[in-house]
Amino acid sequence: MAFYDFKVKKRKEGELDLAELKGKVVLVVNTATGCGFTPQYEGLENLYEAYHDKGLEILDFPCNQFRDQAPGTDAEIHEFCTAKYKTQFDQLAKIEVNGENEEPLYTFLKAEQPSDTVKGLASKLAMAAIKKLSDSTKKDSDIKWNFTKFLVNREGKVVKRYSPTYAPEKIEADIKELL
Repeated sequence: MAFYDFKVKKRKEGELDLAELKGKVVLVVNTATGCGFTPQYEGLENLYEAYHDKGLEILDFPCNQFRDQAPGTDAEIHEFCTAKYKTQFDQLAKIEVNGENEEPLYTFLKAEQPSDTVKGLASKLAMAAIKKLSDSTKKDSDIKWNFTKFLVNREGKVVKRYSPTYAPEKIEADIKELL
């Protein structure tokens, strides 16, 4: 399987065939509206505004697997994001990122990039604490928390995985290099 072989459920109805994203740089993020990292929506939107016209797409997958921090419906989550953070990129349907019901795309992403990029002592300490809170993290490659990010190049290769503590602004240089 390759990145472009997957289809994912849209927020409203139907599927998004990732083959439609060929030639684009894609940032894939599992999100939650009630998480300490939720303000990262602002950074994600800033990246989207700056680089969407140059070929960046953001795939936002709400996920309620981490301490029930995305409890709303797909419509409620979208309304929250557009009202509070003025997001223009669309959220897809809510998914699971770990375990027996995990979205197949996430099985692929984790196989391609099995560990997070974590830089700095504060981030390492935060991730150690987060790992203890996560009930759904069973394997080393599992998603540890909300706002784990995967960067996919124009050819569909998953080139990096960033921890939840890795702010979207810090990804900008990597995105610019791929664009």
